[in-house]
Parts: sequence; structure tokens; C-alpha cells
Amino acid sequence: MPDAILRSLSRRGFVQGSVVVAAIASLPVSVRAAMSGKGADKAAVLAEIPKMHAANIKRLQDWIALPSIAAENRNFPQGPEYMAQLARDAGFTGVRILPTSGKPGVFGKLDAGARTTMAIYFMYDVKQFVPEEWSSPPLEGRLVEKEGLGTVCMGRGAVNQKGPQNSFLGALMAFKAAGKKLPVNLVLVCEGEEEIGSPHFGEVVMHPDVLAELKKCVGVFMPDARQDRDGGVQVSLGGKGVVELELVSSGEKWGRGPMHDVHSSLEAEVDSPTWHLVQALNTLVEKDGHTPAVEGFFEKAKPLTAIQKQMIEERASKTSEATVKKVLGVEHWVHDAKWVDALTLLESKPTINIEGLVAGYTGPGGKTVLPHRAVAKIDMRLVPDMTAADTLAKLKAHLEKHGFGDIEVNMSGGYDPTQTDMDSKLIKTQLATYRQLGAEPQLWPRSAGSWPGYVFTNAPLSLPAGHFGMGHGTGAHAPDEYYLIESTNPKVQGLDGAIGSFVEYLYAIA
Repeated sequence: MPDAILRSLSRRGFVQGSVVVAAIASLPVSVRAAMSGKGADKAAVLAEIPKMHAANIKRLQDWIALPSIAAENRNFPQGPEYMAQLARDAGFTGVRILPTSGKPGVFGKLDAGARTTMAIYFMYDVKQFVPEEWSSPPLEGRLVEKEGLGTVCMGRGAVNQKGPQNSFLGALMAFKAAGKKLPVNLVLVCEGEEEIGSPHFGEVVMHPDVLAELKKCVGVFMPDARQDRDGGVQVSLGGKGVVELELVSSGEKWGRGPMHDVHSSLEAEVDSPTWHLVQALNTLVEKDGHTPAVEGFFEKAKPLTAIQKQMIEERASKTSEATVKKVLGVEHWVHDAKWVDALTLLESKPTINIEGLVAGYTGPGGKTVLPHRAVAKIDMRLVPDMTAADTLAKLKAHLEKHGFGDIEVNMSGGYDPTQTDMDSKLIKTQLATYRQLGAEPQLWPRSAGSWPGYVFTNAPLSLPAGHFGMGHGTGAHAPDEYYLIESTNPKVQGLDGAIGSFVEYLYAIA
């Protein structure tokens, strides 16, 4: 009874009426006093958020201005040091930068003396960018008007993930400004290599001090902007795994073709490592240019359950196909699939994708060379119960079988899929909080994207893990990435509403 009544007392979902009043009056005096204090504390914290609006925007802009890019070895050690200071400013204590075999992690605790402890996952790195492709400088964090949305902050990392993470930090700042204790204890674990497949994040999580604190937690969540342009909210029950790698064809390794670039006229008498790579790539998919053709690729892919199929059908019926196509800039789904079938493929199908393909000269005009080396950047997305190690082994075996054993396979990062039970307290709390905030959430089998949640959901921790947060943004990994600041749609939360949702969620967790 007390928890249910407390949920009804949110700033958006306040319920008046004799039933609620009578129910509260029937509770013991001690319980009524605790409820009154808790409600007053939350109100005080929420009242601080509008006062901090400008400071919260500036913190995001300052963070965007310092891009840590693992693939380019950019802004290290500045990136983790900046992340560590943000954590200290938000109230975390014992904040440490933890070295790994790659880029360091950041770890800290916030002990509020509460009964419940929750882990928070952050990433301080961002994806690469090409400034010329942007309509606004990618490191400026400029405030830009977006038709149908309002004012957004545009910049690399704005939504993936600095915007939502900054909003969560803003929620913690609001507790400090109000002089109120958090209703839960927090454990922060952060990495700087998410955008290259988190190759060393396991070293952070398995550090004895970190592991000991995580074992006290009831779950793990990553701050996010879960609302779409229409205000809808998804609660994902997991994420696809990923393997990122390079396939390299070279005259040196192949033993055919040149050992260095030569004149293109020599194509008449010299083998081409570039064509060799193209032929190898062509064996990875079926004739449709889409379906993976690696032997055994699907054998561990777990079919969707009846409940998961129902989730997909429900989303298809409630989400505008035309809007999604417009946002993505596409006119057709693969094989001209219907909307519900396209969503089913998105959730159930493991993939092999070419991220980039580079050989020889790519500057202005032509340069008549026969390149000695060609590189394809590949990612493979995995569904349960596939694993990164097994999928990589299958790819190598496939290339060997088809006469391409000379092609180098260099995995740069990756991890297994993750899945959380829809009946876990973490997911139920997320659903209840969204409803409390006036949004009707849709359960979703898994995100088509990836995050290294497996380190939390797998043994030895076996914790439920997921994402939470009101607010909107898009453009991750693409030009003109943005995070919504001032919303013109009452159904979609801007910066202040996103921060407030994290305050509500922390109380709900407690």
C-alpha cells in the first residue's frame, strides 16, 4: 500500500480523492510521517531543476567540446580525467581512474546511507566525425531550432551518450542544491572504449574493488533518451551483441599481387589484392546482398518467443512507419518487407555489415594505381544465444574454406548479447515510472544496437540491466547528432523533464 500511494503522489500523477485520502489516513503515524518527508524531499529536489537550467546546458556543451575518441587515441588522459571530475562534482566519492590494457575506466560511489544500491553505467567516449558533413560545428554544442521539436543541442556525443548522462548528473546536482540525500546508493562504472566494442571494459568491472561494490547492487542502468518524436517510450529488454573487425587483403600476406602500390596498367599481368577482398566479401552474404552466408552463422540464434512477437506487433500498430522511414532517410525495407516484418527482422536477425571499404587512392580526381592493400571494416550484430567468440571463429573458418585464408581478420572489439527478464524488479520499476510520468511504455525484445551489458547480466554478477530516461535525441554515429533541450511538444520532455525523470526513477528504485 505505501509504495502504491507514493507513486500516485508524483508531480505529474497526483491523485486527489476520498479513496486516497482515506487510505493514507489509515496508515500508521510513523509511515505517514515517512511518506510526508519523502514527498517533501522530492518536491524540493524537483524545484531546483529549473534554477539550474543554464548550468546544465553549459555542462553539456563543455563536455561535447572535449571528444574522447578511442579509435583515434584522442584526448587521453583528458577524457577520463574530465569524467572523474564530473563524478566528483555530482557527489561521488572515492572516484578513481582505473587503468586497463587499453583506455582507462572511471569508478566511484555515492553512499546515501540507503537500503538499496543501484549501479550506473557511463561511457565517456564518442564516435569519430567529419566536420564537413555537419550543418553545425560538431564540437560546439550549438543550440539549434528543429522544426516540430524545439531547441536542440547539436554536437558529437549529444545523445550518445553525453546528453542523457549529463541529465542524470543534473539530477544528482539537484539533490545537492536542495540539501537532500539520495533515496538510493549509487555505484558508477564508466569506460572509454564503448565505441570500439569495449575490448577492455571487463577489466574495469572485474577489478576486485569494483566487483565487490557491484555485488551489492540490485541492478544496473544506463541513462538514455528513450522518447521518440511522438513522445512514445520503449523499454528494451536487452541489446544485440557485436563483433567489430577489419578484413585486410595484402600482396604481402596473399603472396600474390604487388608488395607496394604499382601503376594500374600492370593489372593486365598482376593480381589485385583489392579484387581479392571484394570476392571474399561477396561470399559473406547470399545473392540478395543481405542475408549472412557464413556457415553455421544462425545455428545459435534463438528464435523470438510468442511474447516478443506480440511486442513487435504492438509497436508496429502504434508507431508510424512513414515517420521512421523519414528519420532514417529510407524508402524501402529490405526485400520490400511490410512494416511488422521489417521490425521482426530488426529484432531477430543477426547481421554482417560493411562499415567502410578502403583501398588505394581516395582523394580528388583519379590516380592510376593498383593498390597492394585493401581493408574492409565489418561489424556483426548478434542475438541470443550467439557469442562473439563463436561467431568470430565461424567467420574465420568460412574464409579459410572458400580460399581466403590469407585475409587477415583483426577483431578490434565486441561482446555477447544481453537479455533481462521482463518480470525483474528493474524493468517493472521502469514501466511504473514511465506511467507515473504520463507515458505509456512499450516493451521491446532488445535494442538493435549494442552495449556491453553482458558484463553485468552474465556471471558472476547476473544482474538485471537496462536503459532509462525521458527526453529525445537522435543521430548517434551520424552528422547533426542532437539532444532535445526545449521541447515544443508537450508529450516529449526537454532537458528539465529528462532530469526530473531521473529524480523520479531514483525514488521509484528505492
